[in-house]
Amino acid sequence: MEIERKFLTKEIPFSLEAYPKKEISQCYISTEPTIRIRQSGQDYILTVKGSGEIAKEEFELPISQEAYKRLLQKAETPAVEKVRYFVPLEQGLTAEVDIYGGKLQGLMTTEVEFESIAQAQAFVPPAWFGKDVSMDHRYKNTSLSIYGIPQEEKE
Repeated sequence: MEIERKFLTKEIPFSLEAYPKKEISQCYISTEPTIRIRQSGQDYILTVKGSGEIAKEEFELPISQEAYKRLLQKAETPAVEKVRYFVPLEQGLTAEVDIYGGKLQGLMTTEVEFESIAQAQAFVPPAWFGKDVSMDHRYKNTSLSIYGIPQEEKE
């Protein structure tokens, strides 16, 4: 079960360069149901996600580079390119700050995964996280890959 909240981040009051990061490229071979393929370095992962807002079932399976390349040919969406920084928070939590590239250049989001729905609901984010968009479907990566950055964010 994946339990997470997502925030639209405008600026970060510190440098991300001190934190671990990974480059991610992902696309969807199906949006209904959600089936994603992702490459990060030498890791290739097939993910199947259930429906839901803050909490949803998620199944991840490592795949070979060859399988990834074959599945990439079946993609329904353009790739989402981003660099993800891992910023430690209190209570053993981690902020995953995504800085998007390509057609999503200029977009930055921050996600936090939780052990329980109660923990997610009780979480008080730092001010720099920005607006909570956990329930806004326009900021789901599937929607971003198809429609791009929501219009009001481009202005």
